[in-house]
Amino acid sequence: MLTDEHWSKLKPILLQHGVYDKASLRPTVEGILYRMRTGCQWRNLPEAFGSWNTAYKRFNAWPAAGTLMTVFSTWVDYPDVEWLFIDGSYVKAHQDSTGPPQSKQKSLVKAVQATPANLIWPSTLTDFPMLSG
Repeated sequence: MLTDEHWSKLKPILLQHGVYDKASLRPTVEGILYRMRTGCQWRNLPEAFGSWNTAYKRFNAWPAAGTLMTVFSTWVDYPDVEWLFIDGSYVKAHQDSTGPPQSKQKSLVKAVQATPANLIWPSTLTDFPMLSG
């Protein structure tokens, strides 16, 4: 799940905040991330991530001790800017993207009043003799 590059950035942050460097640390972290991504039950965690019980206990212990929040706070200082997304409200739209110019904006009431009666949805099936019978 985690590339070696991402793990090399995350591991020092975990160690800096009191997480013990065990051989099972990376599989445990990857198991927690896998479980968060897929939403599977802890007992259904693939064996490639080690014992499900270890991942479960760490997942519950780290937030209780405040470790996870401090790790995330530190992680914010080291953003991975390989992928950036820009909200559409900050991107200029092309001049033709709004459609043709209109001389006057019609209100909803005026638009409904201007709609021919045969295009308004009937209130009952009796308005359609072929469907009511």
